[in-house]
Formats: sequence, C-alpha cells, structure tokens
Amino acid sequence: MNRLDIWHRAGRSFNWNGHRIFYRESGRGEALLLLHGFPTASWDWHKVWPTLEGRFHLIAPDFLGFGFSDKPRRYDYTIAHQADMVEELVGCLGIRSFHILAHDFGDTVAQELLARHNGKEGAFGQGLAVETLCLLNGGLFPEAHSPRLVQHLMASPIGGILAPFLSKRTLARNFKAIFGPDTPPTPQEIDEFWETITFNRGKGVMHLLIRYMAERRAFRSRWVGALEQAAIPVRLIDGAADPISGRHLAEHYQQLIPDPDVVFLEGIGHYPQTEAPELVLKHFLEFLEAV
Repeated sequence: MNRLDIWHRAGRSFNWNGHRIFYRESGRGEALLLLHGFPTASWDWHKVWPTLEGRFHLIAPDFLGFGFSDKPRRYDYTIAHQADMVEELVGCLGIRSFHILAHDFGDTVAQELLARHNGKEGAFGQGLAVETLCLLNGGLFPEAHSPRLVQHLMASPIGGILAPFLSKRTLARNFKAIFGPDTPPTPQEIDEFWETITFNRGKGVMHLLIRYMAERRAFRSRWVGALEQAAIPVRLIDGAADPISGRHLAEHYQQLIPDPDVVFLEGIGHYPQTEAPELVLKHFLEFLEAV
C-alpha cells in the first residue's frame, strides 16, 4: 500500500446534499481547517500534517469535485457551495471556532468564509467564528492573478472538449513550470497529484471546477473586501517564484490590505507546502504564537 492509499484509508466521509465528501481528521487542540487548491486535494497537506496534528484538531476536506470526494457531472460548482459544505462539516463535528490555513482555490473559499464571518452571516451570526487566517499562494485578486494557458483553455467554452485529453505529462510540464526552480515536483509527487485528480473520472469535471476563476472577477468586491475589512489576524505566506500568484500578487496584497503581514519564500513556487513544508510550518506557527 502506497502513502496516498494510506491517506485515503485513514479518511472519513459525510453526506452533504446527497454527495459524499471525503475528509481527514486527527489531532487534538484548537481546530485548524486546511483548505486545498485546484486541481488537487487534501493530500497537498500531507507533509505538514504530522507536525500540525501534534498541536491542533485538524480537518482537511476534499472539496466537492476534487480528490476522493464525489464528482457529479451535472453540478453548478460554486465557491459559495464549497463554503456551505465546509460550514456543514465543521458543524457536524461540533466545532464553533477554527483557524484556517488555505492554498489557491482554498484561499477563495476562505475569503468567502471570512466575508460571512465579517458580516455575521448564517452560522457566523450564531456563534461560528474564524479565529485566524493564513493564506498560501492563490488568486486573491483577479487583476494580479496570472493563470497558465491550460487554465485559460479549460475555463473557455472548449474546456469540456479538451478535458479528456489532459494527461499526466501535461500535468508534469505545467507543475514543473509553477514550482520553484530548485524545488520541482518528483515523479512520485506527480503520480500522486494525478491520482487525486483522475480518481472517479475526475478529468470529466475539471472544466466545471475551474469556473471559480470567473467567480473571482464577479465577486471581487466581496472577497477582496473581506480581506480589507478583516478584524482577525491574517498572514500571507507566498512562494515568490510562482509565476501564477507569486511576488507580483504578494506585492499587490501589500498595497491594498491595511497593515499587511506578508512572508516571502524566495525560490519557492506555487505549492509552498509541498516544496518547503518546514518553512511553511515555521512561519505559520510563528504567526499563531504572535496572536
């Protein structure tokens, strides 16, 4: 049994609106919600998991359409729905407050949760609370996000036609381009990423999932406003060598967000938790200790 199989077997699931949602849960202490990116899954957190589970009650779902969760072919995948799922999951687990560590797609879900927290919407008006938010590389601002060509194509009207032709070779080429120059993904990591993507015919929904890029433009005011108005501690840990959301996006963050707390990881790309897990842990734990 390989390590991804072990991760999968150690997971749990719950039913959300008739769909099976996979999640990993372990550890004791304050609740820490780990929100993964596109197009991968909660497996993205496996390198930081052993350290964090010694300090926190960890909860890491695979979003609907991702990883080992269900991947319905006819579904209107939206960030709001993913945030609804997260709310229900923490509610089912009896959690009333939690920290968030998020990456990429998960950043946008976290921004929606923060907007609800700020406005005391829904469960957040009944006692649910975000304690702190730590963001890794992601498209926090649509005007400073630089998607890869394959992402543009998948989000276009021909995305559904192209999806079946995506390959592990395509993934490897694109991930090598977005990782740091000295921290490329290993062949094993590519195999694992690819397995989470293709599980349960996952290629068939990728063109639906990537519609979140258009949502970022449509809901910019709400999601950027959530960061601008945040009354909780927020830190951005940014892999500066990332061509999608690296130094250029983090510098934009510094210009727009009041009292910005930004850590640059030089030479690190789009997946800091995979490329430099020790640095992510260092700066994340220092952030919480200073709160």
